[in-house]
Amino acid sequence: MEKFAIFGGVSWGKIDTTKPSYALIEELILKDYSYIRNDITELTDGQPLYHSILTAVAQSDGKLHAVFKRANVAEDVGQKAVETLRERGILRQKRCKGADDKLFFTTPFLRFWFAFVSPLFKGIRDGDFSEIKERWQRHENEFTHLTFKELSAELLRETFKEDSIMEMSEYWQNDALSIDIYGLTKSKKRVVGICKYTNTKVKKSELTRLQELCHKANIQADIFVLIAKKGFSSELKSQKSQQLKLYTLKNFKALVE
Repeated sequence: MEKFAIFGGVSWGKIDTTKPSYALIEELILKDYSYIRNDITELTDGQPLYHSILTAVAQSDGKLHAVFKRANVAEDVGQKAVETLRERGILRQKRCKGADDKLFFTTPFLRFWFAFVSPLFKGIRDGDFSEIKERWQRHENEFTHLTFKELSAELLRETFKEDSIMEMSEYWQNDALSIDIYGLTKSKKRVVGICKYTNTKVKKSELTRLQELCHKANIQADIFVLIAKKGFSSELKSQKSQQLKLYTLKNFKALVE
């Protein structure tokens, strides 16, 4: 999952996923910085406006207004730039229930580049990798979480076969009320869920919190979904049913297959 969040979308042949992520970053990206930068410049024309927006998307949750504010661009200017970046196949726009649309990169690698490499180009250009190493070590779990959420949505589309999911988005009312997964199946069942990319098992309290969020948002959920990197407590696993679906990393093999 972590390696895909960094290298997804590249065509460099087989990547040795047994190596630590930062070692691969240094070996395959930083040491070839100039060549990769030239390829990316062809996509963006080297335009500072595009780079500002792409960096803002990479370092935020992708909500349109937040991106324009972070990039310090007027909305009309930002909208035109986003349209161009979408036409070039760099960004895509996704609906978020109850909030602004969100912007996502079409490939994980471009997100990694504009989150970690492009903002620190001076040191990298001069052969000093200390700042990017420190930033990666501080943010790697947080950074991978978004890729985990996106792939979780794809996993649900793949596994809900008898009653397929027809609509799926995130749900957001404010900073205190957001739900990772908000979907509707073919039979009109409402699916809500959360994704936890943490190094601890998810406990029953997370299900309780999700149920409370639904109550506050006045969402009548038919199916609850929890997706966790490290699995679940025994208490939570004992409650697994048609109304509570639990997924761990091993379930993502369905996407690979």
